[in-house]
Amino acid sequence: MGETNRETDYVSQNDHNGIRKLIDAASKVIVPLSPISVFAARSPWSGLEDKTFDEVAHWLKQVREVDIYPAIASILEAKKQGEIDDYKIEERFQKWLEQASLAIPRESAVKYGRNALKLHPLKSNQHVQEQVDALAQQLEDLDLSSDVKSSTSLLSTYVMDENNKKLIDTVDYHVIKWCKLFVDDAQSGWTMPHRDKGLFYSWRRLIQYDPALTKHQRARLKTLPDDAESLIRTTLLKLGIAEEDTQNYLENHLLSLPGWAGMMLWQHENNSKMESLLLDYLAIRLGIEWVIMEPYLSDISTNDTSANQSISLTDCILSWMQWGGFTAEQWDKLTTQEQQQHVLFAAQFNDQLRRKLLLEAWEATYNQQLRKIIAPEKQVLLENDTPLAQMAFCIDVRSEPFRKQIEAAGPFETIGIAGFFGLPIAKNELGNQHSHPSLPVMSKPQHKIKEYTQEKEPTIFRQRKLVLESVTYTFKKMKQNVLPSLLLPELSGPWLTLQTFTRSFIPNRVGNGIRRFYAGWLQKPEDTALTLDHHHRKEDGLPVGFTKDEQLNYTRQALRLMDLTTNFSPLVVMCGHGSQSANNPYAASLDCGACGGAASGFNGKVLAQLCNLPEVRQGLAREGIEIPETTVFAAAEHQTSVDVLEWVYVPELPEEAQKAYDAIEAAMPNVSYYANEQRLEQLPNNNVTKKNPVNEAHRLSNDWSEIRPEWGLAKNASFIIGQRELTKHDNLQGRAFLHNYNWKNDLDGSILANIIGGPAVVAQWINLQYYASTVAPHYYGSGSKTTQTVTAGIGVMQGNASDLLTGLPWQSVMSSDDKMYHSPIRLLVVIQAPEDFVKERLEADKAFQQKVQNGWVRLATIDEDGQWHDWSTDY
Repeated sequence: MGETNRETDYVSQNDHNGIRKLIDAASKVIVPLSPISVFAARSPWSGLEDKTFDEVAHWLKQVREVDIYPAIASILEAKKQGEIDDYKIEERFQKWLEQASLAIPRESAVKYGRNALKLHPLKSNQHVQEQVDALAQQLEDLDLSSDVKSSTSLLSTYVMDENNKKLIDTVDYHVIKWCKLFVDDAQSGWTMPHRDKGLFYSWRRLIQYDPALTKHQRARLKTLPDDAESLIRTTLLKLGIAEEDTQNYLENHLLSLPGWAGMMLWQHENNSKMESLLLDYLAIRLGIEWVIMEPYLSDISTNDTSANQSISLTDCILSWMQWGGFTAEQWDKLTTQEQQQHVLFAAQFNDQLRRKLLLEAWEATYNQQLRKIIAPEKQVLLENDTPLAQMAFCIDVRSEPFRKQIEAAGPFETIGIAGFFGLPIAKNELGNQHSHPSLPVMSKPQHKIKEYTQEKEPTIFRQRKLVLESVTYTFKKMKQNVLPSLLLPELSGPWLTLQTFTRSFIPNRVGNGIRRFYAGWLQKPEDTALTLDHHHRKEDGLPVGFTKDEQLNYTRQALRLMDLTTNFSPLVVMCGHGSQSANNPYAASLDCGACGGAASGFNGKVLAQLCNLPEVRQGLAREGIEIPETTVFAAAEHQTSVDVLEWVYVPELPEEAQKAYDAIEAAMPNVSYYANEQRLEQLPNNNVTKKNPVNEAHRLSNDWSEIRPEWGLAKNASFIIGQRELTKHDNLQGRAFLHNYNWKNDLDGSILANIIGGPAVVAQWINLQYYASTVAPHYYGSGSKTTQTVTAGIGVMQGNASDLLTGLPWQSVMSSDDKMYHSPIRLLVVIQAPEDFVKERLEADKAFQQKVQNGWVRLATIDEDGQWHDWSTDY
């Protein structure tokens, strides 16, 4: 009777607080995980930025044993390569000492700290260990355990089954199974029964037949409520979770499988029919946990804190003997209080804190190196020195080396802007049945732009595309269904064997041949057009095209973002970017990780056509942006894996514009050659001195077994917002996002606000995803490409029962199994503008201000006199 009353009280209290509100709050510990076909770069900690980076690092270490500071091996390698300056280490150490409350002599702390920061491992022999053990007995009552409450951990982590396996692993196994069935994107032959009624409904009706559960476990399940909210309340009560710990407990369930939980969150946010999916997911987890845990609840103990100790007592004493210079006799002469103070200092100056300081020194070293590279006193292009062509590229770090080669090849000016060109559109290319958002995933499309042909009758292109889709669909269905799949190997075996053989031994020829075949067989009609004008028509809830005012506004906004409002060249090219690779689950991340794999040549074409519209030019002229009649806008796409420029839209060109076009075409072979040569030098096992770099780049992109068709955005480290003259003559090593900006043309600060609120945040997300995949690959990465399994058509797993992996493959951040390539440092944002001007913008943008203050990005400015200013976290 007492338990019944307790349950009633618990339910009413949680009704008052709101289970759904608790789930919304708990969901901040994960981020949405999009399907692999539209893979998007996300910071794993974007929902936690109200905390400092160091607070989140400490919390993750305590609750999940996930360490997000760089590993010792990575730090030592960075020091060896000159990426960490010893002076910067000492600088960070002295700053920490100033802020710490020292209970031991400062000279002892300095000696200990300097030696500890060398990261030499603790060593002892039997004699020394016996001395240390004896000394430790005198302080055995000293508590060095974690301050994190054990009640926040999942109860199933404390219990082992008869096979000595943690029960949480069994819970995860069952949850993975049901998630795979539910989110399957038409990959399996049979769909999950009742799937259309939601995850919880389907699970509740099928779980009673699950042979993986025992008879008693299935019986216990039948006693639970039939709706998700009630089941959550009931199981929390049965598990004995206090009301004040409910959110923490839900967070830990989400963190147990952050990939599958992230997929549920993505579906929840992007599908109106799945708005309760995260609730359903947690209800299933809690239900399964209680069913499995119930026999063990009376015996469970959560008092074991040994796993939460950051450093053992004996290690503390040993560290003082090795790093602090103590002998056993000298240590024994200290009073008990002094020994305790020294041990507590060692526990405070633990491995995690040391690597935190070394990370900061690493970042400070890069800051110093970039400061030396960038010199504002450059040769400035005079106003009357109009370049032959202006080419706008994406801020993507892969564009920077390519731009440098173009600028060296002739009188060409390059410009940096976010590759979607400020157009919030979903694109629907000719022959595609579905549209694709073509903008960063943090934003939603506001318009749909369709590509169409003027021909009224079905074109050969459409017919051939339909044939190809039908063949592909038939092959897929035969593979998925039982009886047809028995016949399929006999029919497809010879062809697939030939394909595997040729793609393995002559990948370049085969890949290029297949592309030429598709390019010819599926050649688009030459008269395709875009639905730029809005005629009161909507599709998928989006207006098709733009109104006249919208055409003018988007064009003006894009030109201002590029700082291109005067001195137009005869030819202006909007250059999007994409990539090409074979047999690559992460192809979308190379096309454009920020935009969910949407290659941006289409956006470039839309903007170029808008800029060529007479009515748009007239509207711009009324606002002071006068584009000469002889200036023509075109569009192209930079293929990053092979460093070539493919034209996607070239209108009729007048004489001067034609000269510019011909000059670009004449320069491109050398540009491609030298850009590929420079890029391939960074890839392991590629001796470009003996190979043609262009041919080698094409081989890598066509080889189905190639694990690194390109490096992607690895090594990214900075986001520079300023005039091109600031960086034009410097070697930034493909590590910088570059966005054109002139604060003098932005007196109200609206352009800078747009940049730091959009492209800078996208760059930060990319940076932190690469960071997370490097420092915690087992939790935030996706393992080796060679052992990945694409599951349910929506994501990557290792094996058939792992978490849905959220980050980048090991090969995207490491040059070998034990040697890093990506340097895991937080993004440095550099703004070329006066300090007061930048401060005003940050005061107006509290979200970005929070990122800087809490250490999620770093900030520097370059003022009018060319002086570099570092911004501390307490500016």
